[in-house]
Amino acid sequence: MSDQAPPLAAAPVPALAARAARTGSSPVRDILALTARPEVISFAGGLPAPELFDAEGISAAFREVLAQAPQRVLQYSTSEGDPALRAAVAARTTARGLVTDADDLLITTGSQQGLTLLATALLEPGDVVLVEDPCYLAALQIFSLAGARVVAVPTDNEGLDPAALDEIAARENPKLLYVIPTFQNPTGRTLSAERRAAVAEVAARRGLWIAEDDPYGELRFEGEPQRWVASFPGAEDRTVLLGSFSKVMAPGLRLGTLRAPAGLRRACVIAKQAADLHTSTVDQAAAARYLTACDLDAHLARVRGAYRERRDALLAGLSAALPEGSRWNRPAGGMFVWATLPAGYDATALLPEVVRHDVAYVPGAPFFAGRPDPAAIRLSFVTHGPAEIGEGLQRLRAGIAAARRAG
Repeated sequence: MSDQAPPLAAAPVPALAARAARTGSSPVRDILALTARPEVISFAGGLPAPELFDAEGISAAFREVLAQAPQRVLQYSTSEGDPALRAAVAARTTARGLVTDADDLLITTGSQQGLTLLATALLEPGDVVLVEDPCYLAALQIFSLAGARVVAVPTDNEGLDPAALDEIAARENPKLLYVIPTFQNPTGRTLSAERRAAVAEVAARRGLWIAEDDPYGELRFEGEPQRWVASFPGAEDRTVLLGSFSKVMAPGLRLGTLRAPAGLRRACVIAKQAADLHTSTVDQAAAARYLTACDLDAHLARVRGAYRERRDALLAGLSAALPEGSRWNRPAGGMFVWATLPAGYDATALLPEVVRHDVAYVPGAPFFAGRPDPAAIRLSFVTHGPAEIGEGLQRLRAGIAAARRAG
């Protein structure tokens, strides 16, 4: 007779939270994983051109703060963020037309964390969030994880439709509107001053918060800068302005900013304490030093010049690369061109064959919170130089043609 006890019948572990189960992976991230091979010319990810990073200036900033104050920059810090960095960002924000004090700002681990903190502080499960249709993918993920009900607001070639916004806000009683008014992701569109004023008026009259995301605003190639929605009458006390260093300095720093009215900002600080305590002390100190010692505006002028040339190269080659009857826009800045293939084309179905030709784009369908457009695609023009863009467009033409033949 054996002395061994019978094997334990283990019960299954509890299921994932419903919010995790219902929220899918980012299609852009999945595509980037498939196209990581160096021979692939990718129009998929919104990756800033690495050769344009001011690596020397950023390296010098890190060396200086580590040499001058290693005990401080390697230590824990406050949740609100480095005072010098907040002061520098406040000065730049004020210079761009929105009076801002350092105490109005919270430093975040990328602007995407700012939106996550806002959702944590503001949204209860079931709350309605209005978004542009199509919308930034990560925002859709964040609102899904918060348990919000996302309602799409129609757009046209000029961006969000304020009349539709008013009608939907009256019907749905939303708590928050999320917008990227300048060089929107994924479409590259920019709201006019008239539409910005109308959005502010609707938000004030219907009683909702605005999350204004502005990662691309300083990447303007032509035309006059637009005022932030936060500066229009009716929006001042209800707008959260999200900023980012990813597109103007380097995404690897993972630095963003959140500007919000005092009560909501304090709630976001508490959410940040629970999330990660504070953003990297040394990264913040180096960014603050860079803004003091280097000319960010001169660096941005170089970046804008290069990106303008790349946009023009992409636009010049699209008529030969895409099927006859395709349409696309001409953004005045930012990182993306939004194109639509002719009726009957499915950008998602075409993609596997396109990738086999060592080129990639992002299908537009996942960006829609409402009814998706299967023929839409997003093309990023910033990662590669004009010669590579030309080669990539030739591959794209061949890939689409092969996919159509195979289909």
